[in-house]
Amino acid sequence: MKLIVCLTGMPGAGKTTIAETLRSKGFDKITMGDAVREEAARRKIDPTGENLGNLMLELREKNGPGAVAELIKDQIQNSKSDVILIDGVRSIAEVNVLKKIGTVKILAIHASGDTRFKFLTGRGRSDAPSNRDDFSKRDSREIGVGMSESIALADETISNNNLTIEQLVDSAYNIIKGWMQ
Repeated sequence: MKLIVCLTGMPGAGKTTIAETLRSKGFDKITMGDAVREEAARRKIDPTGENLGNLMLELREKNGPGAVAELIKDQIQNSKSDVILIDGVRSIAEVNVLKKIGTVKILAIHASGDTRFKFLTGRGRSDAPSNRDDFSKRDSREIGVGMSESIALADETISNNNLTIEQLVDSAYNIIKGWMQ
């Protein structure tokens, strides 16, 4: 049975850094936000932060709170890897969808608001907040869809304040290795 590691945490906490770097260990990475971006592309919606957020909310409203996880089920099932990292799980409803297809563990990544704002504005994605007000609105939207519950119910948590990328990734890898046994 596949080990599905759900990386959760507020935007900019370090989830993508962990998922990208651990691909070198043979783990597959699936990004929840990419599923929403792909749906936006199919609908010819401009992938701004506001548009993607609204689309995510619409998908959940129409198809239930686990809707985004439903979009990635085939990718997980078709993966050749025994360990799949899911970057950006936002709710327990999504976790429950994933539990139907594998063994699920939740790894929460926490970082301060200042740290996350710096990371988000530095990575240059189309949905990056342009100011603190946009950043706060995005945080509120994420909390509104259940992010705080997935963080609170995590099997393990890493605090990503003042860690190097290597320390962050090593911490995550050691936790995941323990889950693989």
